[in-house]
Amino acid sequence: MPTTLLADIFGPDVLIVLIVIAVLFGGSQLPKLARALGSASHEFKKGVETGLEDSASDAKKGSNAQASETKQENQQS
Repeated sequence: MPTTLLADIFGPDVLIVLIVIAVLFGGSQLPKLARALGSASHEFKKGVETGLEDSASDAKKGSNAQASETKQENQQS
């Protein structure tokens, strides 16, 4: 069964990681860091949605183009 890389981090491990982050960035920088991470996450999700919409519209255009080619071939016959 495949395991994820961060799946085994629980309890005190998470607390230690949070303390290290607080020490490295300082109390005044944590809100900025959280804001930046939230903004990056939002932009990533927005980009993924846009990519899915683009690929769906490309697929629709491709099927429309294929249908028009088939129609032209039928008219030539």
